[in-house]
Amino acid sequence: MDACCTATRRGVIGGVVAALVLAPPRLALARPSLQEAVASFAGGAEVQEGRVTLDIAPLVENGNAVGLSVAVDSPMQPEDFVRRIGLFNERNPQADIAVFHLGPRAGRAAVSTRIRLATSQQVVAVAEMSDGSFWAQSGSVIVTLAACIESL
Repeated sequence: MDACCTATRRGVIGGVVAALVLAPPRLALARPSLQEAVASFAGGAEVQEGRVTLDIAPLVENGNAVGLSVAVDSPMQPEDFVRRIGLFNERNPQADIAVFHLGPRAGRAAVSTRIRLATSQQVVAVAEMSDGSFWAQSGSVIVTLAACIESL
């Protein structure tokens, strides 16, 4: 290899490393609040209480696998059905947990899953109906052994 190319390559690599070390740190994007996440899901529309049943234990021993189910009062017919069900939390690193897309052929408006909860917090389920309305229910969960904790 030519000594000229080696020197140039070293100079480029050194410049890149210097730029990375000396560059100002990027500001981390702020996590949206629970209310902001729900408002974003609803597109600014009013979210009403009712029609949604969130089944989650009020006290869980381990936040690594918290079971929950959501059911929405809907006939699931072409003229009246649930489009989406969104799950949101108050204190995890990300405010949104999951979004389930449904339609009239789903037969029933119900989903169940397991989630991780970093600590005790509020969980909210929001349903978007085919008429554009949004319905919600929330539940508070006390977690005795939080998820996402680094072990030494």
